[in-house]
Amino acid sequence: MINMFKKELMHVGEMASGVKLTVPVYSYKPEQSTAPNVYIQANMHGAEVQGNAVIFQLLELLKECNIQANITLVPYANPIACNHKNGEYTLGRFDPITGVNWNRMYHFDDGIIAPFVEQHIDATEAEIQTDFEQLLLDQIEDKLDHNMWGLTTGQRIAYQLQRMAHQADLVLDLHTGPISSKHLYCPEYIKASASYFDIPHTIFIPNDFDGAMDEATFCPWWSLQQAFESHGRNFTMGKGAFAKESFTVELGTQEQIDLVVAHEDALSILSYLQYKGVIAGNNESANLPKDFLPQQMTRYACYLKDYKALYAPMGGMVDYLAEFGKPLAAGEPLARILRMDNYSSESSVDGGPLHNICLDSEVLPILHFASASVNQGTELYKVFINYFEL
Repeated sequence: MINMFKKELMHVGEMASGVKLTVPVYSYKPEQSTAPNVYIQANMHGAEVQGNAVIFQLLELLKECNIQANITLVPYANPIACNHKNGEYTLGRFDPITGVNWNRMYHFDDGIIAPFVEQHIDATEAEIQTDFEQLLLDQIEDKLDHNMWGLTTGQRIAYQLQRMAHQADLVLDLHTGPISSKHLYCPEYIKASASYFDIPHTIFIPNDFDGAMDEATFCPWWSLQQAFESHGRNFTMGKGAFAKESFTVELGTQEQIDLVVAHEDALSILSYLQYKGVIAGNNESANLPKDFLPQQMTRYACYLKDYKALYAPMGGMVDYLAEFGKPLAAGEPLARILRMDNYSSESSVDGGPLHNICLDSEVLPILHFASASVNQGTELYKVFINYFEL
């Protein structure tokens, strides 16, 4: 059995020269979809390229899997960001015209929730699911086709990606950090799902929309569930086999790919997809494990309010000391900053060119800035506080 994915090119914009901007879309539809449909995209930010390698490995592995649902895979989701280079560096985190983060342009209008609930208070759950998904799609279509004031380049790209994501039940947005460990942004209502990824660090996020893809696809449904509950109606989004689940999956460090690690990341995603019934277990192919199961590992988590950024107290050259995923005791240095402008033959280490950066509580380092050269106020590290084991 070889599953063949269909490839299409989606037209997402045009350059000043008239050159069309296109995004490759790979999709597979079984004869009958009996499980949650899946949407996975990568490379919304230009330097965050490892997700493309993961999609490649997923396509290779899925060839011989027993697929039970529709799957859509989108590498190179943002062609402008992918090609936004300055010398040897890829800059594409922000739209160069508007300055807005490419991953903050998706749409959700919470004003649709209350009227929808009033109109559907006695509807069946199937009717609610169908009608609400269509409402979300209609809003995106209206943005794309009936906006007399036009759209920014980033909005046009984001809305076309979001249109595909709204038709899925499970959404994975693949990213990387600057210099980073693997970590997962997971909505609070689906905490159990985090343990099915081979990712050691999880950030549980609330029902707050700030423009990101994961939020744009889970916040509407979570808000809908809460609104029904406030009216005394038990709407079970988040509990059934076809629950809406969305994640931002941080795959490590930007500006590099590693196909061996990408294969491991693909197995991690397939572990989650088998848990959700998207692919069947008990594989018969010699090229696949019998089952895709999560690895045994210590997994740490914290809530978003406890995911803290540390900003450089001074400019200088940084020696990053703290190891990712290893608890760092209070008072131990995360980094030291070299200030050669303070050097003299009489200077001591503490009062001279070297300055240790410490915190007064235990933390779990997750990522740090990509460059050793920092200005005062640069985001130096991001860390967990008040963390716990899953």
